Amino acid sequence: MTQSAAAQKPPATPRRLDPEDAQHALAEVQERLRRQQLVADLVHRQEEGDSKASLVEDLVHRQHEAELKTLLDGLHPADIAFILESLPKDERQAIWALVSPEHDADVLLEVEDWVRESLIEAMDRQDLVAATGNMDADELADLAPDLPPDVVAEVQKGLTEEERAQLLEAMGYPEDSVGAIMDFEMVRVREDVTLEVVLRYLRRLHELPDHTDQIFVVDRQDRLQGILPLSRLLVSEPETEVRAVMNSDFLALNPLDSDADAAGAFERYDLVSAPVMDDQGRLIGRVTIADVVDVMREDSQEQALSRAGLQEEDIFAPVATALRNRAPWLLFNLCTAATASFVASRFEGTVSQIVILAFLMSIVAGIGGNSGNQTMTLIIRALAMGRITGRNLWQLVKRELFVTLMVGLCGSLVAALFAWAISHSVSIALVMMAAMVCNMLVGASVGVLVPMVRARFGKDPAMGSSVLLTFATDSLGFFIFLGLATIFLL
Repeated sequence: MTQSAAAQKPPATPRRLDPEDAQHALAEVQERLRRQQLVADLVHRQEEGDSKASLVEDLVHRQHEAELKTLLDGLHPADIAFILESLPKDERQAIWALVSPEHDADVLLEVEDWVRESLIEAMDRQDLVAATGNMDADELADLAPDLPPDVVAEVQKGLTEEERAQLLEAMGYPEDSVGAIMDFEMVRVREDVTLEVVLRYLRRLHELPDHTDQIFVVDRQDRLQGILPLSRLLVSEPETEVRAVMNSDFLALNPLDSDADAAGAFERYDLVSAPVMDDQGRLIGRVTIADVVDVMREDSQEQALSRAGLQEEDIFAPVATALRNRAPWLLFNLCTAATASFVASRFEGTVSQIVILAFLMSIVAGIGGNSGNQTMTLIIRALAMGRITGRNLWQLVKRELFVTLMVGLCGSLVAALFAWAISHSVSIALVMMAAMVCNMLVGASVGVLVPMVRARFGKDPAMGSSVLLTFATDSLGFFIFLGLATIFLL
């Protein structure tokens, strides 16, 4: 029976954690930083060389720092991470300098990547080695891409052979794979021992690895034979052998599986942890619900940003960095808007003769975009969940078009009544109705095709999807509405 050495380390000192800590503490930090800056500004207004004013500033600065340090020491690392993410870079670095060294590692693991880089830049080599020296192999692998190579090399010297092998293994897997998120802390037992022996072994451990809901049963070659739920261990007779009560039917992951697929499996089967096996059936790690929640959160954030054509960035990043992130899709959006305007300009004669069309055509474009956005959201989510296959694709397309047609017919009746009410023209109302239905079908078609085509070529299906949808529904919406008006109203 073995357990990774990392799980036998002394427990971390417990720290206060309350759901409202983060925002309340952020407000306190910002207020004390504001007071500190106010004192500094007042002192600077005094005559230069005024030693008394400088002494007052120094005393007040130290008092504020002591108060801030006391506040930070009472917070959970996740709350400290939230505060650092919510401050401009200069203030962030000032607060980071006050965080206790014993919390550095936990905070670095909690903060977003774009904040972590700036924090690591502010630390000297000795502090980085001290912060990362006690990390588990899987945690160190998460930070390794952001750490200087010499720091990683120095930390590796302090690892055991087993930990060094685990680190190299974790760093060798693709970023979005199960291998990149698995950890190596787990309890293993043999199938030929009794439950009493297992219980005695567990009592000798200082603590169980986090989220341990099952014990893994392996042979002498570490090949996974089954799992032993803790609940079954506690209620079964102590003299019973492990093989008699273990589950031989279990879900196992491969290190090269997608982390999104693993998240789907956890959601589907209500898992707390799952073993990770290599191609030879050897147990090499496990994935826990904590890892999966992180994956879900990151995927959700990336999807929300991708739909607007954005990548993750520091909200206080320099203007130049923000421009590089946002400009490409904004420029593309400008081109699409110009195309829509060009389409509308080709019907200048129609609009000049029937001015009311200028007020109605934005409704046609807007409703088409909203309809397409609904379809696109459903498709992107279905793709993320792996529910779309070649066998059900055409059925899904037909269903979306039919639903859109039905909704369009109902909505277009309301739009037609509105058009008739302001124009007193049945012909305009009918054109409005037909154009709206057609543009909603265009939006639904684009909402299906854009994510599917991007996914087919291995691209993020959400990236820039809203921009492309707006381009299609605006340009074609104007063309359909004004084209029908030209044909039937002139």
